[in-house]
Amino acid sequence: MSKTARMVLKIVGASLAFAAFVCLLIGGWHDLEVGASGMRRSWSRKFGPDEYDDYDDDDIYQ
Repeated sequence: MSKTARMVLKIVGASLAFAAFVCLLIGGWHDLEVGASGMRRSWSRKFGPDEYDDYDDDDIYQ
């Protein structure tokens, strides 16, 4: 097998691996979002409310 064919096969293989990773990420996006929001909730319960939670941000930025 020539060097050019090997290089082409490596590029095709890398492209397919990248496409599979992107598809996996897009397919599992909802699960990642649910996990992140659950982690935020557990951290807020563990460490308490933020010191700036009592301010109304809509009034500040008008």
